[in-house]
Amino acid sequence: MRWLARNRGPLVALLVFAALFALVDWISPGPMTYFDISFQASGGTPLALAAMGQTLVVLSGGFDLSAGAVISLVNAVLAANMDPADMEASVIVWTLAGIGTGMLVGAFNGVFVAFLRLQPIVVTLSSMFIVQGVTLLVLPQPGGFISPSLGNLYMGDAVPELLPASLVLLGCAALFWLWLRRTGFGVALYAVGSDPAAAAATGVRVPLVRFGAYVLAGGFYGLSGVFVSAQTGSGDPLVGNSLLLSMFAAVVIGGTRLGGGKGGLTGTIFGAFVLMIVVNILLALNVSAYYATIAEGGVLLAAVLVGSFGRGSVLNAQLARLRGVLAARRSGTHVTQRPSADRHLPFVAQQGRERPTTDRIAPPAFLRANATTLRFALPAYLCLVLVLLATQFILGNTLTSWSFWNSLLVLSTFLVILALGQGSVILTGGLDLSVPWMIGLSGILLAGTVQGSDAAMFYAVPFVFGIAALIGLLNGLGVVALGLSPIVVTLAANGILQGIALIYSGGTPSGFASPALRWLMTGHIGPITPVLILLAVFLVAGTLILGRTTFGRRVYAVGNSLEAARLSGVRTGRIVVGVYVLSALCAALVGMLLTGFSGQASLGMGDDYLLPSIAIVVVGGALITGGRGHFLGMVGGALLLTALQTLLAGTTLPYAFRAIFFGCVVLAAVIALKEKRT
Repeated sequence: MRWLARNRGPLVALLVFAALFALVDWISPGPMTYFDISFQASGGTPLALAAMGQTLVVLSGGFDLSAGAVISLVNAVLAANMDPADMEASVIVWTLAGIGTGMLVGAFNGVFVAFLRLQPIVVTLSSMFIVQGVTLLVLPQPGGFISPSLGNLYMGDAVPELLPASLVLLGCAALFWLWLRRTGFGVALYAVGSDPAAAAATGVRVPLVRFGAYVLAGGFYGLSGVFVSAQTGSGDPLVGNSLLLSMFAAVVIGGTRLGGGKGGLTGTIFGAFVLMIVVNILLALNVSAYYATIAEGGVLLAAVLVGSFGRGSVLNAQLARLRGVLAARRSGTHVTQRPSADRHLPFVAQQGRERPTTDRIAPPAFLRANATTLRFALPAYLCLVLVLLATQFILGNTLTSWSFWNSLLVLSTFLVILALGQGSVILTGGLDLSVPWMIGLSGILLAGTVQGSDAAMFYAVPFVFGIAALIGLLNGLGVVALGLSPIVVTLAANGILQGIALIYSGGTPSGFASPALRWLMTGHIGPITPVLILLAVFLVAGTLILGRTTFGRRVYAVGNSLEAARLSGVRTGRIVVGVYVLSALCAALVGMLLTGFSGQASLGMGDDYLLPSIAIVVVGGALITGGRGHFLGMVGGALLLTALQTLLAGTTLPYAFRAIFFGCVVLAAVIALKEKRT
């Protein structure tokens, strides 16, 4: 019984896999053949290997968003360096090269996470963009050469007509894990993921264990990249990007707990094949492939939700709290049923103590009152001045040209708007990874609705904002009511939004922006572009919302300490839900403005805004774990990154350097501005 309890996750995944496999066999036009089994085994192996690496990181208590980019890098390295004349290249040598490449990236992540103690989500998001840039430098476009020897081995049979080589590879990986989990490192990995402080107290070298987890995970990503190379026979710098959402879904389906300390790699293998079969079932039923990301996001949320029904889960706590509220209302003792005079008196006044009046406290000097804000926000503006001076030196007469300033401010508008939404989420200690496809879907919906009509804008804009508010509400409820990780909820939402955008547009967005929206983004009122008026209004509104309203003060309170804010009477759930709604609305506004700027919407139009939306907040002096930051500092970060983009665009450096540079900027900012712990 103890063995069954310990291995419940893998067993459930195995049973689900067997049931789905039987379903596929039933709905298929003919009986399953060896070729069908071999084909499906080869198709699920890259995801299974990559998800096994992700599982190691999750077991240690982290997240790794760079996994897909590592797979692409390995594929590009092999395709760009294999000799087309060598048809019998050494499989062992190139496999080790791929694994080694992945482990190098894992070591890079591990140094920042384990030894510098930075947030895994920020480190791996930054390294994702750095690796993507490096990949584009290695292989700017699809092509290259992969020796057939790799395909002959990995895509062939270990035992002809009986055992595919891909299953042997997964079997070897599973045996490696069964050995590893019984070693000192394996035991320490579970201890660190469960309680790092307790593990350290028992003598476990927590940093070394975390570092080892990222290095080993990189090796699995590298092996997955080698298999993808054997599978495709060529290189593609974007080949691994689509696997990220599927990896997390496979990890959760396999029984590994997000947050660390529970699970294993064996269940992840079955989880990966469950996910693959779900997609195959959709294809067998002639369901459009556009539903694939919706299915993956839905499966991820469903799998995480199933794990939320435990005895100590947030969902159960919320249900218990709701039962308490209903019982209090029935008995007439709920706070809202008290006399209004008692309900609104401060706690200290109810105790008979007089509150000190504010006029007895002399207001501090401006610099003393805002010293912390200035300390963390000013560096962004100082760096902005240096970048502007460099622009003047490199590109010539720019600072004295109004057109340069006008363009700089117009291009900054998108990031300034995102700063309010993403910044509010980060101030509460969360993160919104659904921004890219919230932008894309909003632009596609607007263009498809207005079809170039100014009159249609009167109902299209509220419609798009309504959809965005609903998405933000669902994100917030997933975090608050269900107790799910913001990373998981918003990553799944991003995949679902991508699927919705593909289905709505049929893969080819139609329609175009109205003349009024085009004029707003590209027209002129004297020497300025009209959107700059909107930017000025937004700057004032954002500063007031976060700095002068009750909502803003409560956002900071939640970010500093959720429990302390709750005990102080702050309705923390409403605040958290509110910031996700605000983030979705800001992303929707950016999507609509981008449509006006370019004249039409396009798939993936928001992909370039995920890292910048986080970078401007961090560079602007905000703490990535929440509770510290100022909107005007984030505005400085937006201006700085836009000025950097302008400078890089004016040089002869390849486009890939921008992704590398932005990733390095974020890492440097997080290191420089992180809190000093005693």
